[in-house]
Amino acid sequence: MKIIKKTIFFILFILVANLSVLTEIYAERIKDIASFEGVRENQLIGYGLVVGLEGTGDKGISTMQSIANMLQRMGLAVRPNDIKAKNTAAVIVTATMQPFPKPGMRIDALVSTIGDAKNLQGGTLLITPLKAADGNVYALAQGPVSIGGFIGGGGGTRVQKNHPTAGRVPEGVIIEKDPPFTLGSNGYLRLFLHKPDFTTASALTKMINETLQSEYAFTIDPSSIRIKIPPQHTDTIADFISQIEGINVTVDVSARVVVNEKTGTIVIGENVKISPVAIAHGNLTIEVRTEYKVYQPPPFAPPTAETVVVPKQEVKVREEKASLVQVSGVNLGEIVKALNALGVTPRDLISILQALRKSGALKAEVEIM
Repeated sequence: MKIIKKTIFFILFILVANLSVLTEIYAERIKDIASFEGVRENQLIGYGLVVGLEGTGDKGISTMQSIANMLQRMGLAVRPNDIKAKNTAAVIVTATMQPFPKPGMRIDALVSTIGDAKNLQGGTLLITPLKAADGNVYALAQGPVSIGGFIGGGGGTRVQKNHPTAGRVPEGVIIEKDPPFTLGSNGYLRLFLHKPDFTTASALTKMINETLQSEYAFTIDPSSIRIKIPPQHTDTIADFISQIEGINVTVDVSARVVVNEKTGTIVIGENVKISPVAIAHGNLTIEVRTEYKVYQPPPFAPPTAETVVVPKQEVKVREEKASLVQVSGVNLGEIVKALNALGVTPRDLISILQALRKSGALKAEVEIM
């Protein structure tokens, strides 16, 4: 009897252990599905000049005016009409500041032509102030432009690799001022879900409270959660955020089928279900063939006789037999097995899924890209 009890206890222990392992497998960290208020990127933009091009620059008057203005600030008085060089291109410079940037940090810049420049190969971006949406300058960009490609050839033969009118300045942006940010206010933090969902937000709130062993988190709506900062973490908010981000939460995913008609790609979520239904799908093939027959004039024909080419068209219609196939499934594996039994192409499968949705048998949302 004791041996039987020990065996049952051991089996229960294994089942509980496996259940916890499965829970960990399908759980995700909070930092992967949500972000805190204030932890965000900032976009920068500026107007600059790329010089040193080999005759592939702009020819417009606006670029010449920019060159004249730059030289004037350097103490040289030059009229725009006197500048005939084609080694300069007007560009728009963009960059993305990561959260909490500090002065002196370097990031990459993206350079794109706005004029009729043909190629930025070998060019150098002159110092360009980068502004944010508030109109303040937060960084300066300068450095050689890398386009990762080339244009070559001549005399009617041309070879091009990648896109030569846009390039990147690796680590060419230096942060000069960090933007203002607010990490928590009035003793509270706000957590935003990347994909709003009531079930996921409720589960996230529950896990945070269980980890902190108190009611610190409150669900506001499907996309935001308010968290009270514990008294012991008033001066260590960064450590508190790190603790919250490491919590594992089981994410609830809605039943959805994503269809890309351009490429014939179909993605079916694990929560998709199909009610018992019978499907018949037959292909109708129409083939049109044209053959050309040549008729030569007979011997001793009049001089006006000519060789005649007569087209002969043949139309064939073939309709394949369609048999009813029962399709139903309570999990993804059964659905895939049933749909594969139809032996249809991805294009036909898209039509079948749309018909299932129309009939109400498909228990999922169909998103067409």
